[in-house]
Amino acid sequence: MSILTKFLINCLAVAAGAYFIPGIHIRNGIIPLIGVTLVISLLNALLKPLLVILTIPVTILTFGLFLFVINALVILIAGNMLDNFSVDGFWSAMLFSFVIMIVNWIFQGAK
Repeated sequence: MSILTKFLINCLAVAAGAYFIPGIHIRNGIIPLIGVTLVISLLNALLKPLLVILTIPVTILTFGLFLFVINALVILIAGNMLDNFSVDGFWSAMLFSFVIMIVNWIFQGAK
Protein backbone atom coordinates (compact mmCIF):
# COMPACT_ATOMS: atom_id res chain seq x y z
CA MET A 1 0.00 0.00 0.00
CA SER A 2 1.43 3.39 -0.97
CA ILE A 3 2.16 6.23 1.43
CA LEU A 4 -0.50 8.37 -0.24
CA THR A 5 -3.13 5.66 0.25
CA LYS A 6 -2.20 5.30 3.92
CA PHE A 7 -2.36 9.07 4.36
CA LEU A 8 -5.81 9.25 2.76
CA ILE A 9 -7.02 6.44 5.03
CA ASN A 10 -5.66 8.39 8.00
CA CYS A 11 -7.53 11.49 6.76
CA LEU A 12 -10.70 9.41 6.64
CA ALA A 13 -10.02 8.12 10.15
CA VAL A 14 -9.45 11.63 11.53
CA ALA A 15 -12.64 12.87 9.82
CA ALA A 16 -14.61 9.93 11.26
CA GLY A 17 -13.27 10.62 14.74
CA ALA A 18 -14.12 14.30 14.51
CA TYR A 19 -17.61 13.45 13.30
CA PHE A 20 -18.45 10.78 15.90
CA ILE A 21 -16.74 12.12 19.04
CA PRO A 22 -18.29 15.27 20.51
CA GLY A 23 -15.04 16.44 22.17
CA ILE A 24 -13.03 16.58 18.92
CA HIS A 25 -13.32 19.70 16.76
CA ILE A 26 -11.78 20.39 13.36
CA ARG A 27 -12.75 23.78 11.99
CA ASN A 28 -12.91 25.23 8.49
CA GLY A 29 -13.04 22.26 6.16
CA ILE A 30 -10.71 19.89 4.41
CA ILE A 31 -7.42 21.83 4.51
CA PRO A 32 -7.29 21.80 8.34
CA LEU A 33 -8.26 18.11 8.23
CA ILE A 34 -5.21 17.40 6.07
CA GLY A 35 -3.07 19.52 8.41
CA VAL A 36 -4.33 17.67 11.50
CA THR A 37 -3.63 14.33 9.84
CA LEU A 38 -0.14 15.45 8.85
CA VAL A 39 0.71 16.72 12.34
CA ILE A 40 -0.62 13.56 14.03
CA SER A 41 1.33 11.42 11.56
CA LEU A 42 4.53 13.37 12.20
CA LEU A 43 4.08 13.18 15.98
CA ASN A 44 3.47 9.44 15.70
CA ALA A 45 6.64 9.05 13.66
CA LEU A 46 8.91 11.31 15.73
CA LEU A 47 7.61 11.68 19.30
CA LYS A 48 5.73 8.45 19.94
CA PRO A 49 8.78 6.12 19.66
CA LEU A 50 10.59 8.22 22.28
CA LEU A 51 7.58 8.11 24.61
CA VAL A 52 7.28 4.35 24.14
CA ILE A 53 10.95 3.82 25.03
CA LEU A 54 10.70 6.07 28.10
CA THR A 55 7.62 4.23 29.39
CA ILE A 56 8.65 0.62 28.78
CA PRO A 57 8.36 -0.39 32.46
CA VAL A 58 4.84 1.03 32.78
CA THR A 59 3.85 -0.51 29.45
CA ILE A 60 5.06 -3.92 30.61
CA LEU A 61 3.25 -3.61 33.95
CA THR A 62 -0.01 -2.73 32.18
CA PHE A 63 0.43 -5.45 29.54
CA GLY A 64 0.65 -2.85 26.77
CA LEU A 65 -2.46 -0.88 27.72
CA PHE A 66 -0.35 2.20 28.50
CA LEU A 67 0.23 2.54 24.76
CA PHE A 68 -3.35 3.81 24.53
CA VAL A 69 -2.44 6.57 27.00
CA ILE A 70 0.55 7.49 24.81
CA ASN A 71 -1.75 7.66 21.76
CA ALA A 72 -4.10 9.99 23.67
CA LEU A 73 -1.16 12.18 24.72
CA VAL A 74 -0.05 12.50 21.10
CA ILE A 75 -3.60 13.59 20.16
CA LEU A 76 -3.62 16.15 22.99
CA ILE A 77 -0.25 17.53 21.88
CA ALA A 78 -1.57 17.89 18.33
CA GLY A 79 -4.62 19.69 19.72
CA ASN A 80 -2.37 22.16 21.53
CA MET A 81 -0.21 22.75 18.45
CA LEU A 82 -2.97 23.55 15.95
CA ASP A 83 -5.49 26.40 15.95
CA ASN A 84 -8.11 24.59 13.84
CA PHE A 85 -8.06 21.42 15.94
CA SER A 86 -9.16 21.14 19.53
CA VAL A 87 -9.62 18.28 21.95
CA ASP A 88 -11.87 18.78 24.98
CA GLY A 89 -10.04 16.37 27.27
CA PHE A 90 -8.12 13.18 27.83
CA TRP A 91 -11.09 10.84 27.35
CA SER A 92 -12.04 12.50 24.07
CA ALA A 93 -8.45 12.03 22.91
CA MET A 94 -8.54 8.38 24.02
CA LEU A 95 -11.78 7.72 22.09
CA PHE A 96 -10.39 9.58 19.10
CA SER A 97 -7.31 7.36 19.06
CA PHE A 98 -9.57 4.28 19.23
CA VAL A 99 -11.60 5.50 16.24
CA ILE A 100 -8.43 6.19 14.25
CA MET A 101 -7.11 2.74 15.14
CA ILE A 102 -10.34 0.98 14.16
CA VAL A 103 -10.73 2.82 10.84
CA ASN A 104 -7.10 2.10 9.96
CA TRP A 105 -7.57 -1.54 10.94
CA ILE A 106 -10.66 -1.86 8.73
CA PHE A 107 -9.23 -0.17 5.64
CA GLN A 108 -5.62 -1.30 5.83
CA GLY A 109 -6.48 -4.83 6.83
CA ALA A 110 -5.92 -6.72 10.03
CA LYS A 111 -2.30 -7.77 10.32
